[in-house]
Amino acid sequence: MKYDNAMRRQVMSLPELIRTQYKDLEPNTRCVLTTPEIFSIQKILLTGCGDSYAAALASKYAFESLTGVPTEVVTAIELSRYYPEKQLGFAPHNPLVIAVSNSGKVARVGEAIQRAAAHDAFSLGITGSRDSLLGKSSGRVLDLDVPPFESAPGTRSYMVALMSLFLIAIRIGEVRGNYTMDHAMDIRHEMAAMADKMEDALCKMDQQVINLAESWKDMEAYDFIGSGADYAAAWFGHAKIFEALGRYSMHINTEDWLHLNCFMRRVEKIGTVLVCGGDSPAKSRAGELLGYAEKMGRSMVVITDNPKAFPIESACCIQVPASKFALLNPMMQFVPICLLAGYMMEMTGEENGRGCKGPWSFCKGGAAIHNSEIEII
Repeated sequence: MKYDNAMRRQVMSLPELIRTQYKDLEPNTRCVLTTPEIFSIQKILLTGCGDSYAAALASKYAFESLTGVPTEVVTAIELSRYYPEKQLGFAPHNPLVIAVSNSGKVARVGEAIQRAAAHDAFSLGITGSRDSLLGKSSGRVLDLDVPPFESAPGTRSYMVALMSLFLIAIRIGEVRGNYTMDHAMDIRHEMAAMADKMEDALCKMDQQVINLAESWKDMEAYDFIGSGADYAAAWFGHAKIFEALGRYSMHINTEDWLHLNCFMRRVEKIGTVLVCGGDSPAKSRAGELLGYAEKMGRSMVVITDNPKAFPIESACCIQVPASKFALLNPMMQFVPICLLAGYMMEMTGEENGRGCKGPWSFCKGGAAIHNSEIEII
């Protein structure tokens, strides 16, 4: 294939990754927290950096709807340096702080967990290394085992982070009696079934994205728009543009785009991606946004499981598989974004993270995020 690349190969490996990771994660998420620990939870904090932060954004509403427990997404540096001390350890084993880092080496994530523990909060680390800073600092650890693969802007690791968080949320809600065990298994089985659905959709999606990448590879900037859980894919998208292309990019919610980003000049040079599930409460506002963008001459793409909801002729719709449970939609929405970033990186001859060369050499091996002073405040 002319534009094959490592990021595309990561995407194409996702169906099998879902199958193998489900078999590993499903039983492990059942026992990582005890029943008394689950019943004691009064508040949940989700934290991480980069892609892990996006995974937290993607799962926030799933946690709230499934567990019935108020859930916040907090950046690692906010949790480690600014989060109110009185809100950590306000009750025994509370809040439950769930931190995600595949490597476990990110200094700020480890610091956040250490601070939470120092103030008597309860912590769960999701990581591929128990011997890492995060693994050693967490009260409980969910072990990740993501098989090695050729390097590219995070794709496989993001899928596993999503699956881990969703499965934990399902388990907490199940134990707390918010729904039957049969319903919990229906959601779990639907997660596993997403592998087949993705496999069936990838060929058409791949060709659509190749064509889009050819027309967008010389854009000067990119907007990614979404609301609710869809916003996570928008956040993830802007991050992939930074990593893959090193160009200007922004994530924004559907409402604020009409307050801010619509005033940008040179609209013909801004590739604009709207992520919106077919059942999204913000669907009507997304439709209005598309109408205004069409009048402006914006180059628009909509990532959705229901293209009929957005009958705008000037907007290209990339259809992702629909889930029986809307909370699982984030497992699919980021996939065309990875393909797009990978193809444009290949077409323009860019290197992931600028190859950590020259002005970016301080990033090599993750040094800038791993080697940082730990302060417990």
